[in-house]
Amino acid sequence: MERRNFLKTLGAGTAGAVAAPFVSTASAQETVTWNMVTSWPTNFPALGTGANEFAERIERMSGGRMRVRVHGAGEMVPPLEVFDAVSGGTAEMGHSASYYWRGKVAAAQFFTAVPFGMTTTETNAWLYQGGGQALWDELYAEHNLKPFAVGNTGTQMAGWFKKEINSLEDMQGLKLRLPGLAGEAMSGIGVTTLTIPGSEIFTSMQTGVLDAADWVGPYNDLAFGLHQVAEYYYTSAWNEPSAILEGTVNLDAWQALPDDLKAVVSEAARASNLAMISEYAYRNAEALKTLVEEHGVKLRSFPDDVMAALHESSQRVLQQQVASDEASRRVYEAYRDFQQQVRPFTDVGEFAYLKARDRLVG
Repeated sequence: MERRNFLKTLGAGTAGAVAAPFVSTASAQETVTWNMVTSWPTNFPALGTGANEFAERIERMSGGRMRVRVHGAGEMVPPLEVFDAVSGGTAEMGHSASYYWRGKVAAAQFFTAVPFGMTTTETNAWLYQGGGQALWDELYAEHNLKPFAVGNTGTQMAGWFKKEINSLEDMQGLKLRLPGLAGEAMSGIGVTTLTIPGSEIFTSMQTGVLDAADWVGPYNDLAFGLHQVAEYYYTSAWNEPSAILEGTVNLDAWQALPDDLKAVVSEAARASNLAMISEYAYRNAEALKTLVEEHGVKLRSFPDDVMAALHESSQRVLQQQVASDEASRRVYEAYRDFQQQVRPFTDVGEFAYLKARDRLVG
């Protein structure tokens, strides 16, 4: 009966994920309490609430033996200091995105998003089936961290622009918020890029610090009110075809956990990953309709010369990255090889279906 009750609770809390193949059997032991620091405003839709739900899953799945207190950006540490805080033991857990740490661990960028890279389905296949997680573990162990995929925003928008982009010339000199490898590629075509926390985007756009900004997609962009400071919304999703949200655990704290609680954290992360992907698919559709129909946002796609320049610049940035950093070379070669392996079926499967649906259904 106790096992049935546990599985019933687990099923209710994992948004349809497969029940974990373990049951916590030591409920009488002392409760483990951890702190989680995040890069997101407290309770911010999907990102902040995703961190909350991850913590809640851990508590439910452990039968209350493990509790995680979530701290929004700036409550314990600034939003872009999560990596150092967890690595150094200020907090046991973190929730952020790995491309924010490119100045510390250059290869970490490949575990958030790669320009013109894999889709969300392909990325998860790489992590769970293709050896990506093992590479991530190895890379982060050097920094006293254990990483997990704890969400994915799916395909992101290319960003908000105060002016319409009709040619590559229109991009020259713009000040754009865009992190990671995509930011470097954008810099290569004449754009000045900055990495700033999401909470500062609105004010930076309003005051002229930025001319344009990438954030996430319709759901989160609407929540920040970015339609109030920019008129044009670009859909050419070259920059983040898939964007992993990472959970990090201090490696010393991780190794101190009993095996069943390690399994709880691992399965809670996997369930949270699926739950966030599903949430974005639904909420982005709702928010896009609101932005266009209620707020008059103008959807646009980058012209062909801009996309061609971005692709060329992305390839140049990737080659420079792997040539200058051995860890980046190992991770990117594994990423690229897996993308080449799975792409043929993506093309004849999902991509072919989407083209047929657009043609026949409209």
